[in-house]
Amino acid sequence: MLPPDSNPYWASSTDQLLQQFQATPDGLTGEAARQRLAQYGPNTLKAKDRTDALRLFLEQFKSPIMLILLVATGISAALGDWLDSLIIFLIVLGSAVLSFFQEYSASNAVEELRARVQIRVNSLRDGQVQFIPAEEIVPGDMVLLSAGSLIPADGVVIEATDCFVNQAVLTGETFPVEKKPAPVSLAAGLSDRTNVVFMGTSVRSGTAKALIVQTGAQTAFGQIAETLTLRPPETEFERGIRRFGYLLTELMLVLTIIVFAINVFFQKPALDSLLFSVALAVGLTPQLLPAIINITLAQGSKALAQQGVIVRHLTSIENFGSMDVLCTDKTGTLTVGVVRLDGAVNVEGEPSENVLRLAAINACFQTGLANPLDEAILASGEFDPGALIKVDEIPYDFNRKRLSVVIREANEQTLVMKGALNNILAVCSQARIGGATQALDEIDINIQQRYADWSGQGFRVLGVASKAVRPQERYTQADEQEMIFEGFLLFFDPPKPDVQQTISDLNDLGVQLKIITGDNKLVALHTAEAVGLEVTGALTGAELNTLSDESLWQAVERANLYCEVDPNQKERIILALKKRDHVVGYMGDGINDAPALHTADVGVSVDTAVDVAKDAADFVLMEQSLAVLRRGIELGRTTFANTLKYVFITTSANFGNMFSMAGASLFMPFLPLLPKQILLINFLTDFPAMTIASDAVDREQVTCPRRWDIRFIRDFMVTFGLISSLFDYLTFGLLLLVLHAGQDEFRSGWFVLSIITELLILLVMRTQKPFFRSKPSRALLAAALAVSVVTLLIPYTPLNTSLGLAPIPPTTLLALLGIAALYITASELAKYWFYRQHRETPKPVRRSRIHLRLFP
Repeated sequence: MLPPDSNPYWASSTDQLLQQFQATPDGLTGEAARQRLAQYGPNTLKAKDRTDALRLFLEQFKSPIMLILLVATGISAALGDWLDSLIIFLIVLGSAVLSFFQEYSASNAVEELRARVQIRVNSLRDGQVQFIPAEEIVPGDMVLLSAGSLIPADGVVIEATDCFVNQAVLTGETFPVEKKPAPVSLAAGLSDRTNVVFMGTSVRSGTAKALIVQTGAQTAFGQIAETLTLRPPETEFERGIRRFGYLLTELMLVLTIIVFAINVFFQKPALDSLLFSVALAVGLTPQLLPAIINITLAQGSKALAQQGVIVRHLTSIENFGSMDVLCTDKTGTLTVGVVRLDGAVNVEGEPSENVLRLAAINACFQTGLANPLDEAILASGEFDPGALIKVDEIPYDFNRKRLSVVIREANEQTLVMKGALNNILAVCSQARIGGATQALDEIDINIQQRYADWSGQGFRVLGVASKAVRPQERYTQADEQEMIFEGFLLFFDPPKPDVQQTISDLNDLGVQLKIITGDNKLVALHTAEAVGLEVTGALTGAELNTLSDESLWQAVERANLYCEVDPNQKERIILALKKRDHVVGYMGDGINDAPALHTADVGVSVDTAVDVAKDAADFVLMEQSLAVLRRGIELGRTTFANTLKYVFITTSANFGNMFSMAGASLFMPFLPLLPKQILLINFLTDFPAMTIASDAVDREQVTCPRRWDIRFIRDFMVTFGLISSLFDYLTFGLLLLVLHAGQDEFRSGWFVLSIITELLILLVMRTQKPFFRSKPSRALLAAALAVSVVTLLIPYTPLNTSLGLAPIPPTTLLALLGIAALYITASELAKYWFYRQHRETPKPVRRSRIHLRLFP
């Protein structure tokens, strides 16, 4: 994007860059930006707006089993069996089309929901600051960065004030790097380009103004994105799916190879035996599982969106339901989140206009991250900066926990500082009392006593300090010494009125609530008391530093209140909880929450959060509320339960039928079902399965966290598969030995019975209750009834000959329906016995005790 004969952008001066990019310090015009967007394209790594329909359709055929089936069908056609080959191909194609349309619709719905949560950037356009989507940033744009900003593209720093950027994602550097507006060497590598900010990195502290020079795939991050091997950690749900896939793959391969080998041994036609074996494998394989999962997750994401929760990573929905520990700050979740300034008082604890004015000066002139404390200060009264002129700023960071501005009034310059009380006192040597100053050491005890009293009442206390400074070109942290302590700022954020009930509901759902906050211990304890949460253990950041990892693993089980913690400690707490086999959720909205959001199994942020927090989160709440989270947990468990329904139905019906056919093929003079009939059974039963995503779920299925249990699924499959096979062999005996059915009549009878029993077992196995006590969704019931009618009619239609079927005599049909009734009765009784013997007992959760009373 630079002229070929120019210096690299990192080695060019500001004037050269502005000329090369035809830009100005006030940014581009709107028209120029639109033209460049058309020229360079959107600022994304891949030009993909919607799901690629062709790719998604072709993915329906990527299964090895499906490919083998298509190849075998092609061979059969080449040998002259055109009709059967065409029928098999049409059934396979129909199944793929059905799955494709459901997945395509679900995928696009999810993309539309994700578009509601966009990363936006402060950019200068037409001389004004505009908040625009990151995708619309173009070369030549002038962007304004502050603490928490996610850098949207590669840019050269034009102005900077103590700007430190975390670029570990690109360069691997452990600590944030300071960025300064000065050209560097032509040979400078990425790490040495101290005047360049890179796409995908984030501002840790300070402010900067940057000229965008590369966007999209042309950025440093974009050029290596294709070669990155880092993948997101596997979720609990994905791990369960993988293990289940391994189990079924092993069974499928063993069954297919044995059936094929034995049929060939008994000198049955090799091609027919291959098609039969592969069709059995298709019947056993839950090829709809990926589609069912996608549809179920998409339905879940739409339901969550209606509740004010936008899903950014679909597979995390299942983790939402499995979550048994939720870590959160108190502000906005346990409290109202609307902070008010309750008082600005001097060292003696009396209201002070001077303290309020100094606080307002600091809040008004700071240009870093917008925060509710500054907003509360400015909203507490009319502040007129008048003749005040800002000279410089020393931005806030999470180590100092304070922010300073330098202002000029008349001929005097003053450094005004506010921040965490102890961090302010640490750089003060005097305190202002009345019109005089006094050594801080002489009154420190009184200050700490007032601090403890106010904190115990639930106030968040900040300190304010100031001093006169000499004029100089730039002020740094070294100037924050020998300050004069001016007084206190008292902030209050009352508890939410319904928070007690919400905490109680979370406990009823088996979710522990743990508070992780940077506030001091006294404030945190007061808040816990006010919301009725009995503290079972409290740890401060200083105490965490004294614990080894092994000791912390034990401590996190007891403690539910962590205070005065830093970002790294938050991450350490979550890792310790995960080490104890918890599925951990974390809710945060600040810069210092990003590491914890990345580490947690379920990262939750809010729409008003800083960019790096939203980017790290799996879910974004449109309102900051634990009640919304509770609804999300229930929907996550509903989604998980509906996914397991399909798994149970597949294992109980398909495995039994395929096992029966494999055994019957060994002693019967003909194949019990033709390959096209097996595939048609599979195709017809797909329709009701597709409606499982919207099925109702019993209340018992959402009252506790649930996880994949492969041993439980295996036992379920063997138990109900054997019951299914027992009734299959009973059917064989009835048709062959009692009714003396011929080949086509036998296949017709078992074709009808296989579908009817699978539809009935769907209604039985969708609930742990007796099936008549749990009402299925209307869509599921309607689909099951429709497929039943079609199944009963097929043997009597003109299609029967092409499908190798024949009309079924009424007496035979009645006998088969009688066997179906017996099968359902036996399955219902076996289900009662099975769940008593294999009762799903979720891992015990240590629950917080709740006081159902409101503290003043």
